[in-house]
Amino acid sequence: MFEIKKKVQLNETVTRMDIYAPRVARKAEPGQFIILRTDENGERIPLTVADYDRDAGTVTIIFQIVGATTEKLGHMKEGECLHDFVGPLGKPTHTEGLKKVAVVGGGVGCAIAYPVAKKLSEQGCEVHSIIGFRNKDLVILEDDFRRVSKKTCLMTDDGTAGEQGLVTDALKKLIESGEKYDEVITIGPLIMMKFVCALTKEYGIKTVASMNPIMIDGTGMCGGCRLTVGGKTVFACVDGPDFDGHEIDFDEAMMRNSMYAPFEKKKREETCNLLREEK
Repeated sequence: MFEIKKKVQLNETVTRMDIYAPRVARKAEPGQFIILRTDENGERIPLTVADYDRDAGTVTIIFQIVGATTEKLGHMKEGECLHDFVGPLGKPTHTEGLKKVAVVGGGVGCAIAYPVAKKLSEQGCEVHSIIGFRNKDLVILEDDFRRVSKKTCLMTDDGTAGEQGLVTDALKKLIESGEKYDEVITIGPLIMMKFVCALTKEYGIKTVASMNPIMIDGTGMCGGCRLTVGGKTVFACVDGPDFDGHEIDFDEAMMRNSMYAPFEKKKREETCNLLREEK
């Protein structure tokens, strides 16, 4: 069983957990993900590895409550155990040999962007981090990004923290000020990544996007996580989750990701009611 060693509420809907999973911690790398189940009858959900401590044998996950399983997970306490915690899955983010990189994260996607920025910094790369949120109450990991980045731009839609504007505003400003990047790595909402990639394409800057499509088995068997990249069908769980951002069909990915939104909302409401009754 996989014990919850530490639980921290980052904001109203986002939680950080350190899970004791020494075999996963031993091999986990930035960009990879795990699949967990809260209980024997629970659904399998993928969550990206947000950090790891090989000595302590823990893997950090950061999740936003959006459906039934994340609702259940959010109610679990330190000392309780997850039923399944499988991984690491997917390919690690390529970081070797990069000298200067802009890491662009949005919302809870910053939980995925941070370990990438950290690994790049540890390898001697100059990291510029751009992180965006709707407002100050949703900001997460700002201090963590500042520790591993030479420059950090915090953007909010309403200007209640950092600068008001979009992550693309900050990225464009840096590029036009003369910053030369080997690569831009973007992780966050699909619509955000779409516009980041559209911007960098104008400047001819290689861009990698971390994709988070609907996923079931995580082994390439079910086909649920299929994407179109460069006109070809790929599977995020085994071919990714990182892909050439200039080749991704973002419109198709957004359409497929929205298919189950009403179902997720309904199941979360049912789970909330059930948890209230159990209390």
